[in-house]
Amino acid sequence: MTKIDALRRFLLPCFAPSATSSSAATPTKKRLSTSLRDDIPDADLDSSSAAAAQDSDPSSPSSASVTSSVAQPRPSKSMVIGTIFGHRRGHVWFCVQHDRLSTRPALLLELSILTHQLVKEMRFGLVRITLECDDRSDLATCPLRSVPVWSLHCNGRKLGFAARRKAGDKVRLMLKTMESTTVGAGALPAGFGFGSGTSDSDGPVMYMRANYEHVIGSADSESFHLINPDQCPGQELSVFLLGSRNSV
Repeated sequence: MTKIDALRRFLLPCFAPSATSSSAATPTKKRLSTSLRDDIPDADLDSSSAAAAQDSDPSSPSSASVTSSVAQPRPSKSMVIGTIFGHRRGHVWFCVQHDRLSTRPALLLELSILTHQLVKEMRFGLVRITLECDDRSDLATCPLRSVPVWSLHCNGRKLGFAARRKAGDKVRLMLKTMESTTVGAGALPAGFGFGSGTSDSDGPVMYMRANYEHVIGSADSESFHLINPDQCPGQELSVFLLGSRNSV
């Protein structure tokens, strides 16, 4: 007997119902009454009432497990548009938009890592940028999006800091230029001088624009994960925001 025949003999009874079981279970006819309670057997009523009493009892272990499972918060997930841009010899910027037509980003960060350094990290296919809030008393109650300065780690190495910025005129002009683009990468002509120490002579602005999965784990934990187009395996890039209570 071959292995295929043995597998057939073992798996077929699991999917094909036996004839004896179907013939033995004959439906019983019962007269319909005016009350739904009269159509339910007494044994079923006793079991249902006992189950209801157990659920209502707060001391029962089953109700405690249900209460604990409901109390656990679930992560919130949504899709946003993320843009990484910057001059080749300048700092990397990370912009998050809920609407591509809006020139007011929901989050705008300037990272101390240089653009050509990030390009080198991306050649390996995996980039994890972790921004950790400093453990300071004045930031304990600060909302995560309002933290002014972060400690920056890229693939486990500390590479400086990141700062929250407000979108200036040149940033809004750039977002206006790319509002028709949801997914793409390229270079914009010179004319956008981002941050301190940059000017129009720094050359074109390199950018990578794509959809990101935004995950809110808690009040002190958010992350953005690059979604590759057409479900194709490619670049893995994630940005994590960690509050002071989650910092390591």
